[in-house]
Amino acid sequence: MKNRNIVLGIVLVIILIGAIYLMLPKASGDYDEFAQCLTDSGAKMYGAFWCSHCTNQKKMFGTSWSNINYIECSTPGGDGQTLECQQAGISGYPTWEFADSSRISGEVTIAQLSQKTGCVP
Repeated sequence: MKNRNIVLGIVLVIILIGAIYLMLPKASGDYDEFAQCLTDSGAKMYGAFWCSHCTNQKKMFGTSWSNINYIECSTPGGDGQTLECQQAGISGYPTWEFADSSRISGEVTIAQLSQKTGCVP
């Protein structure tokens, strides 16, 4: 009976570890093709280096972020906005803009980006 409880405990620990693993975000680089598809489709993100929501978007993509068309809107001192972003009428960060000129402001999920662009994560 004692051995059975030990085996059951080990099985439960393995199941728990597996469940935790499945809930973790994808590893860095896992969105390379998706991120490149977003850029190829005309999607771009306007953001600012000091913006916590922008940082969250970047973290969501991991190293795949380098494939995203990102436009930095903040001046180096963080106290102004670049001319490009002023001319584009960007008033909040992050702002995602798509090929059809539509925009979504705020943090966007992978599913929302996929739906908007047809890119598959």
